[in-house]
Amino acid sequence: MTPPFDAQQIRRAFGRAADTYSQHAVLQREVEDRLLERLEYYSGKPARVLDVGCGPGRASAALRQRFTAAQVIALDLALPMLRRIKPGWRRPLTRVCADARALPLADASVDVLFSNLCVQWIDDLPVLFDEFRRVLKPGGYLTLSTFGQDTLHELRTAWAVADDAPHVSAFAHIVQVGDALTNAGFRDPVLDADRFTLTYANAADLMHELKALGATNADARRTRGLTGKSRYRHAVAAYERFRHDGVLPATYEVISAHAFAPEAGHPRRGRAGEIASFPVEKLRGSRR
Repeated sequence: MTPPFDAQQIRRAFGRAADTYSQHAVLQREVEDRLLERLEYYSGKPARVLDVGCGPGRASAALRQRFTAAQVIALDLALPMLRRIKPGWRRPLTRVCADARALPLADASVDVLFSNLCVQWIDDLPVLFDEFRRVLKPGGYLTLSTFGQDTLHELRTAWAVADDAPHVSAFAHIVQVGDALTNAGFRDPVLDADRFTLTYANAADLMHELKALGATNADARRTRGLTGKSRYRHAVAAYERFRHDGVLPATYEVISAHAFAPEAGHPRRGRAGEIASFPVEKLRGSRR
């Protein structure tokens, strides 16, 4: 299990980063493009497509272009991110500000659910995937990407030299992601893990970029207030041990997955226990 996250801190951080996100999101765009390619595994003609954690809406626009007959919903926790989206006038995007753990959508109302690098900011994967399962139609398609536990291990190690407080959010292991998908009832899950290494002239540049992306420390156990200059200098110095060929590396482990929602009647493990649903026409019994 990952440590609990502070949802309000996540909302604030990404809201503040709305104006700077796109210019720094090089890795996010690369992962997004690869995730969009996974849509080749879906052969249906969706009526409704949901982009969870849409940010400034780059993927939402691509989904609208790909599925021209579908309603595309761009959903994000941070309202300033949604305000960066150009909704369009011919085929407007529907913009929704909401928490992914409580989607304001009816049961079995979504054909395709897409989520690029959002899942890592939610610590309770069983609750999240059960909600994804709830809104997807039987046979609906889910594709997502998330950061794995080895992400930013260099920065985490450097901060550990400075003090004992968490300074880098902890992310789930690929096994946890796969188990949560399976336990939620998704069919035929396929998961892959890739490593990306970005390089920086110094640790300060990396930390500045993370702030510009909104990817700041969301650990609920983090130390509140400003980090002391002494501890900051210790962390920056400790990061130097990773310097290679004149630059500092920052590793990102990216987990990508896709799966299909099960057919109607398959039990769903909700908070209140197992829930089974059936189409009305399949119910049999006497009327009174």
